[in-house]
Amino acid sequence: MMIRTRITEMFGVETPVVMGGMTGVGYAPLVAAVANAGALGFITAHHSQSAEELEKEIQRCRDLTDKPFGVNLTLLPSLNPIPYDEYRRAIIESGIKIVETAGRAPTDHLPDFKANGVKVIHKCTSVRHSVSAVKHGVDVVSIDGFECAGHPGEDDVGLIVLLPATVDAVDVPVIASGGMADGRSVAAALMLGADGVNMGTRFMATKECAIHENVKRKIVENTERDTLLTNRTLRNTSRVARNAVSEEVVRIQQDPTKTIDDVRHLVAGVRGRTNVMGAGDTDGGIWTVGQSQGLIHDIPSCAELVKNIMRQAESVIEKNARKVASLTPA
Repeated sequence: MMIRTRITEMFGVETPVVMGGMTGVGYAPLVAAVANAGALGFITAHHSQSAEELEKEIQRCRDLTDKPFGVNLTLLPSLNPIPYDEYRRAIIESGIKIVETAGRAPTDHLPDFKANGVKVIHKCTSVRHSVSAVKHGVDVVSIDGFECAGHPGEDDVGLIVLLPATVDAVDVPVIASGGMADGRSVAAALMLGADGVNMGTRFMATKECAIHENVKRKIVENTERDTLLTNRTLRNTSRVARNAVSEEVVRIQQDPTKTIDDVRHLVAGVRGRTNVMGAGDTDGGIWTVGQSQGLIHDIPSCAELVKNIMRQAESVIEKNARKVASLTPA
């Protein structure tokens, strides 16, 4: 069987599997490998210091695949100005037709994207934000359950409730994100009304992902319990790997009077990217990972991974269809 959804039709991809943008991970070689496997991957714009660098990264990806791929724009406050307008220009001029946004609503970017035929997927962590995003004109909602890596929001709602609640509230395709890691995830998400699934942590543990092998092996070794929530008292919750540094951050933040300045040296992104993702010291800094690591047991190629995910999804759907049929009175 072939699984076709509004996501596969809208974006011209072979499967409803998405690898959203990830800081320190979403570079052209991995995105191209995801695309060649039949899934939809996103280059992380923030890796580029300028529009020209982003254009080069997009071209690097095009040199490796002729399949669809997109660019992620995460819209967050920053001490140093981020050239969002320049990124947008580079995306449009490079002919990219799919953008994933996250953080604040992409209201100021939507007119230009719409005028140039760019479809926008916006990542949300609540039903109310999803409804607002659709009113602003986004084409797809990617809904992040509490299980997700990175920023799960402050409502603490798991995907099994958040996904169907979002599907009921909006009239655009919805991508299920958070806790997704295998074919069972795809089958379950489709049954709950999603048109696709977003997998981040699962694609970190692939051969083509350019992070240190120690990190990949740690993801395989870890269970679903090996994450921690930092910055809860700051109402900027992040789900990260449980390690010496994140445990120290959580200990410090048990005192509600502590501010970001008390942990800034521990949570600095450059520390995690350099010591962990680069050097392979999994206790060397904060690094982002989801509870889905408890479902990850190998480090395949992207082609192997997507093939296995879809084979399992099809098997689960067919098996359960037969089960339901056998329980239905004639």
